[in-house]
Amino acid sequence: MAKSLSSMLLKGISGIQASRSCRIVSGSFYHYGMKYSTSVPDDPDTHDDFKPANKLKSSDISLKDVVEQDVKDNPIMIYMKGVPDLPQCGFSSLAVRVLKLYDVPLSARNILENLELKNAVKAYSNWPTFPQIFIKGEFIGGSDIILNMHQSGELKEKLKDVTSNQEKSE
Repeated sequence: MAKSLSSMLLKGISGIQASRSCRIVSGSFYHYGMKYSTSVPDDPDTHDDFKPANKLKSSDISLKDVVEQDVKDNPIMIYMKGVPDLPQCGFSSLAVRVLKLYDVPLSARNILENLELKNAVKAYSNWPTFPQIFIKGEFIGGSDIILNMHQSGELKEKLKDVTSNQEKSE
């Protein structure tokens, strides 16, 4: 009886792991078995303050200018699927994990929220895939390149100025 009970428990635990993965499904995503929506239903009771706003569309700045400004103003800029705390693809997750090893300021934009931004970033870097990582204004590449640079020690050297500048300003 105890053996069958532990067997059932282990099967249940292994089933939980599968349901904890994240996936995007038409404006919704699942995280740890909970469904979250990225859109607001057309509900008259929903106040305008709680409806999502696309700040990039409402401004007069072109998306090319937004990308240029992001890359110029942020020592490390990553255009990724999701956000650093909740990446929505394995490559984005890998890139974030590698960069977080260096304890550097990381700025990011979720390209899944805006197709025009995604296309503007592709045009700016002339690179077709994501994530796209820029360090000190220079386009570096994706997660595979960051991982190779980390393994060779080249990334540590590249980020040395970023970490030392951060330490001096604190």
